[in-house]
Amino acid sequence: MAKRVKEKTEKIRQTRDVRPYAKATYVRVSSSKVDIIMDIVRNKPYYEAVGILKNMPNKSASLILKVIESAGANAENNKGMNKSDLYVAEIYSGQGPTYKRQNIRGRGRVDQILKRTSNITVILDNAK
Repeated sequence: MAKRVKEKTEKIRQTRDVRPYAKATYVRVSSSKVDIIMDIVRNKPYYEAVGILKNMPNKSASLILKVIESAGANAENNKGMNKSDLYVAEIYSGQGPTYKRQNIRGRGRVDQILKRTSNITVILDNAK
């Protein structure tokens, strides 16, 4: 039994993705709004993506900027890569948990307010 576990662990270690990445979880903006901004910076060089996001007025842009800068710092400090050689290889978001709130209406009724969250993931890679 133990040998099989060690083999599985070794296989996972060999197939692990070694590219620098960063994640932001439970971000208070819906993933559909984040997707619009992510399409703009996908497959762009690191500094170009940062420049685009700094000049956008959207709330989503500032949140994605933080994650991209974090991934760049991870690449520089943990992997020993140069930021000028990096590009945004993958960027995606998924729906996080939804906060449910209530709004009192007339005649004793209640409307439900859904406050959506998202999880943003950025993976950088060396430009070839």
